[in-house]
Amino acid sequence: MIKKVLIANRGEIALRVMRSCREMGLLTVAVFSEADRTSHHVAYADEAYPIGPAVAKESYLNIDKVIATAKRCGADAIHPGYGFLSENADFARRCEEEGVIFIGPSADVIAKMGIKTEARKIMKEAGVPVVPGTEKPVTDIEDAKKVAAEVGYPIMLKALAGGGGKGMRLVHSEDEIEAAFRMSRSEAANSFGNDAIYIEKYIENPHHIEVQVLGDKYGNVIHLYERECSIQRRNQKVIEEAPSPFVKEAARQKMLAVAVEACKKIGYYSAGTLEFMMDKDQNFYFLE
Repeated sequence: MIKKVLIANRGEIALRVMRSCREMGLLTVAVFSEADRTSHHVAYADEAYPIGPAVAKESYLNIDKVIATAKRCGADAIHPGYGFLSENADFARRCEEEGVIFIGPSADVIAKMGIKTEARKIMKEAGVPVVPGTEKPVTDIEDAKKVAAEVGYPIMLKALAGGGGKGMRLVHSEDEIEAAFRMSRSEAANSFGNDAIYIEKYIENPHHIEVQVLGDKYGNVIHLYERECSIQRRNQKVIEEAPSPFVKEAARQKMLAVAVEACKKIGYYSAGTLEFMMDKDQNFYFLE
C-alpha cells in the first residue's frame, strides 16, 4: 500500500500531483532547491526537504539526493511529474533497487523509449511511420551539416534525452546550423543532464497530434483518443483540444490502433502519450 509519496519535481507540476494525492488520502513530500524554498508546492506538501542549490543538476536532477530524501522521510513511492527525472531509466531502476515504488513505466521501457533515436528505431521496426532523420545522435557540427544535407532543409535539432521543446531548434539553412547546434546542446545539458542532439526533417505546416494511452502489467492497453496540440509558443504546447477538429475519422482510427499496438509490442504500462506529426494529407509520423 502506498501511504506517502515524494514528488520529485517543482512548482505547478508538483502541485498537480500533490492535489491528486490529497484527494486519495495520501501524504505528500516536496523537495526543493534553494531558489524554491518559498514556492507554493513546498508550503502545500505535508513535508518538505531541501535537496541542493538552484542549479537543477545539483538538486532536482540529483538521483542520490532524491532517493536519500525518500528513504529518510519514509516515502513509499516517488512520482517524478514530467521533465527532470521522469524519463530517466537510471532513476527508475534505482527506485526499484532501493525498494521505493516508481510511479511510472518500467526502467526497461524508459531506457528503450526515453532516448528518442532508440524510440524511433523501435517504432520503425514495429511498423509505425517515423519522420525521416537520424537513428544515432550527431557528434559534432560537421556531422550535423552532413546529415542535414542528406535529409534536406529545413530540419529540427532535438535533444536526445528529453522533450517539452527543450533543446529544440528549427534550422532553415547551413548558415544557421552552427549557432543552433551549440544552443541545442547547451539547453539539453542544462535541462536533462545529457547534451546529445539528433536531427529530424522538419514537416512544414504540421499538426501535432497526441494519443493518450493507459496500460497495465497484464498486457492490456487502451487509448483515450487524441488531442490537437498544434497551438504552441516556442515549441511549448499552449492549448490541447480533444478531439482534434483536423483529424478525419479514417486517419483517427488508424492512428489510435497504431498507438495501442505499439504500446503492446514494447510492454508499456502506466499512463503515457504517443506523439505524432500529421501533414496536410493526413499522413502521420511518430515523434516520441
